[in-house]
Amino acid sequence: MVDPAHSYVGFAVRHLGISTVREEFKEFEGTLEIGEEVSMSRAYGTVRVASVDTRESDRDDHLRSPKFFDAAQFPEIVFESTKIEALDDDDFRIRRRRLPDHRSADGVSHEIVLHAEVGGTERDPWGNERVGLEVTGRLSRGDYGMKLQQTLGNGNVVVADKVTLALDVSATKRA
Repeated sequence: MVDPAHSYVGFAVRHLGISTVREEFKEFEGTLEIGEEVSMSRAYGTVRVASVDTRESDRDDHLRSPKFFDAAQFPEIVFESTKIEALDDDDFRIRRRRLPDHRSADGVSHEIVLHAEVGGTERDPWGNERVGLEVTGRLSRGDYGMKLQQTLGNGNVVVADKVTLALDVSATKRA
């Protein structure tokens, strides 16, 4: 089980073509099912869209609006892996197709490929087995109907199409 008190789910996007803005979701949950073979493992997660936090309430409201996440119609982002591959002892590729309950500009299920690096394993002071993971990936906002673009005088856009995903996960083994 993902421990939300010791985990982070966020994303970053270029703003005005000159800087990167980092955002996070405060409410999420997840589960890792470790199989006897890596190919038998699965990862699941859910993010509550309304929990987006940019440290700017007007921007939070804008991201929750139909122009971006449309939190009223799509209150959750659901992740379910379709394939996990070992790249080496500590690095893994996690693939998933967009589930049908998410907004999509073209009705097509777009694949997301994540890279997961195991930070380590340890038994915590309460006797729980833990694993730490750093997970990164990229996606296109346009694939999910978020095509709001405003081009500036020098050709830069207010919000870039490419979004970098970043998760720092601490998970405990179920008893």
